[in-house]
Amino acid sequence: MNPLLILLAGMVVVLGGILWLRLHAFLALLLGAFTVAVLTPPDEALSGSAAERVADGFGTGCAKIGILIAMAAIIGKCLLESGAAERIVLSLRRLLGEKGTPAAFTASGFLLGIPVFFDTVFYLLMPLGKALRMRTGKNYLLYILTIVAGATMAHSLVPPTPGPALVASELAGVEVGEMMLGGLVVGFFTICAGYAYACWANRRWDIPLRPSAELSAADLEAMRTRDEADLPPLWLSLAPILLPVVLIAAGTFSKNLDVALPGGLVALGDKNVALALAAALALAMLAKQKGMALRALSPAVQAALSSAGMIILVTAAGSAFGAVLRESGLTQTLEGNLPESHFLLLLLAFGFTTVVRIAQGSATVAMITAVGIVGPLVQAAGPVLPYHPVYIALAIGCGSKPVMWMNDSGFWIIGRMTGMKEAETLKTASVMMALMGLTGLVVVLLGAWLCPFR
Repeated sequence: MNPLLILLAGMVVVLGGILWLRLHAFLALLLGAFTVAVLTPPDEALSGSAAERVADGFGTGCAKIGILIAMAAIIGKCLLESGAAERIVLSLRRLLGEKGTPAAFTASGFLLGIPVFFDTVFYLLMPLGKALRMRTGKNYLLYILTIVAGATMAHSLVPPTPGPALVASELAGVEVGEMMLGGLVVGFFTICAGYAYACWANRRWDIPLRPSAELSAADLEAMRTRDEADLPPLWLSLAPILLPVVLIAAGTFSKNLDVALPGGLVALGDKNVALALAAALALAMLAKQKGMALRALSPAVQAALSSAGMIILVTAAGSAFGAVLRESGLTQTLEGNLPESHFLLLLLAFGFTTVVRIAQGSATVAMITAVGIVGPLVQAAGPVLPYHPVYIALAIGCGSKPVMWMNDSGFWIIGRMTGMKEAETLKTASVMMALMGLTGLVVVLLGAWLCPFR
């Protein structure tokens, strides 16, 4: 069977399962993987049955990102429960002043969005935005949008969040450290664009502070009057986030520049080791802050791992889908049909991710699905690709931003927490996220042209 038809059948099963049958993304991706594996013609190079090959791809995906996501979930949980996340926000706000609070929200959202999922970051920061609106009586939309701008871009660009972590692990020639550094650079430009739009939208529309069920006036007042002495110091609050970034970046630089490092430092640069060390530090911080023994932290760890478990299943199922697509002969079929301009690959990666995002709503699922399709293209391009493949990974991340609408859970989280109506959310947060995604694409195209790193 023609590999392109196999690809089409797999896509129909995945998107049809999510959109029409309302299956969970894990089940839809797994069914898509089984469909592709069964339709792939027998070949001497393929070992095992269709079910065994799907299981192998699933296991490989778990090996690549399982520990990474689990440790990131523990770090995020500890940041929230210890008060470290709030310390980061308050310190940035104090540094930038009252007028710089929106910028502090953007920076805090981006920083916290690296180990913490978008919805959790939004739940953490939005009460602070409401409290400020109660105090100042203005700029409510500015606070909303700056929080969204930071958290949503880290969610799609910087590992160890699941989407970019899997994209980096699935694309040939892309290291997690390279994705992390590239995501930080591209993310800076995108959040600047988001911040500019937030300022413009705030002048254009006045969104009132409406009551919501999630947060009472008493809760807001308690948060506003909380004693900062109960929060951990800033350096300790930042350590679990910055430690893995520094260690992984050092390991990536030493590998790419052929710089010899002591064996112990090389081991610390491994993504799993770096995240495990950061998780241990975060747990120690939580224990110190709460005055508990480490063994008493079991409930927090259990809650974090329960949250991470479903994400690991979804990303591993996406890895299995990509693995069996590569085995279908798709790479060989595409080798003679690549566009003459390799820069079109960046546009294809962005565009395909956007289409999947619009169709089914989830940015993470869009990235997982897209990398399964784009991965063979990158493999087919091979050494003739004129730029580093990390740019394709970043284009996928940017493509997961347009367009947030009613089929996205994040759309309803933003609306419910802020009290905005559907039309207000569409013309503000949805437009801003699309603008940031397009800004990221422009930055990626310019980077691939001016700094190809090949």
